[in-house]
Amino acid sequence: MSEQKLGRSAIFPATIAAALSLVVVTVFNGRSGFLGGLLASITVIIFFSVQLLVARISRDLDPTLTMLLAMISYFAKVILMGVFLVLIGRFTDRSTVDRTSFAISALVITMIWLATEIRSFTKIRFQMPLPKGTSDEKE
Repeated sequence: MSEQKLGRSAIFPATIAAALSLVVVTVFNGRSGFLGGLLASITVIIFFSVQLLVARISRDLDPTLTMLLAMISYFAKVILMGVFLVLIGRFTDRSTVDRTSFAISALVITMIWLATEIRSFTKIRFQMPLPKGTSDEKE
């Protein structure tokens, strides 16, 4: 349930930031700015949505396994992001996809997503299981 709240609280502002960044980069850089901003928007939203999917899948798993899944998904996302950026760099012309528009849009959307997710996280009360016994009871 808490990952749904985190997702809702982050995706709505990030989508608004994506739309606004698309408008701004299109005004300043035209069609190539629009394509750069669009690619950045899609990339960032997918990148962070995978994190929410992993949290949902691993909700009832052992904490160690949850951490393993989180690390594997993060590593895979970073590798795929690198491959994606190399492909954009090699197979698109700078006049087609504006690199500056891509970078600015990606940074703005990422900062908005993380800021709203952190804000939401601090407001959510997670139920953390307490240990069965304390050291005082064992003595």
